[in-house]
Amino acid sequence: MRQGGPPRYHGSHTRTAMSTSSISLSGMNAAQTSLGATAHNIANLNAPNFRRQQVQQASEPGAAGVTTTPSRAAVPGDAPETDVVAEVPAKNSFLAILTVFRTQDKMMCSLLNISG
Repeated sequence: MRQGGPPRYHGSHTRTAMSTSSISLSGMNAAQTSLGATAHNIANLNAPNFRRQQVQQASEPGAAGVTTTPSRAAVPGDAPETDVVAEVPAKNSFLAILTVFRTQDKMMCSLLNISG
């Protein structure tokens, strides 16, 4: 600790926190998009000529995080077993990333000596 007050932080902790936050938010949005597509597919199982929604995820080029690209299946038809199974990892991803986000927030508050 330097003389005359608390230590100074020159932005590296803030950049790390912002990076963690943006990566977490990106992952949560991707998981939410997947959950939304799955819910849509299950809700429309009995619709005639229904084409399922699909979500492709990929890492963001040149950045940390993930992008999602929703699309429709090429042919009509349902796949309830695929949709129900796909819901589990999407939900677990969302919850795991939420835990990372909350932990990062607690660490940042502790670092800045702010109660939250």
